[in-house]
Amino acid sequence: MQFRVFYLINRSGECVSSTSAVAMTPKAICEQMLDRLQSEDDYLGILDAADTTLQVLPEPDQNRYYVEVPIDAAKASYGRYVTRAELEELVRSLPPTFDERTIPGLTYRPW
Repeated sequence: MQFRVFYLINRSGECVSSTSAVAMTPKAICEQMLDRLQSEDDYLGILDAADTTLQVLPEPDQNRYYVEVPIDAAKASYGRYVTRAELEELVRSLPPTFDERTIPGLTYRPW
């Protein structure tokens, strides 16, 4: 299964917008993208087949990541904190579409 990814890697200035998202498999995402998320200004967006985004936001000082499915219309998201190992497991087992029911442990959080 392939997803499309967009990202910003702040220290290197690498940026791919959501409109130019690149196709990647979960394995490639884990191998090529996760280690690059080292600054709180970095982010990774993964788009499913319905163009729903799963965002990955690193929190290096806390040694964790925040993963969320934003819901712009509600000005909120469903998300949770994960460790690096949990993030890799989550990416490798991503469902075809993302929402609070298909990704375990997400909780509602207004912006």
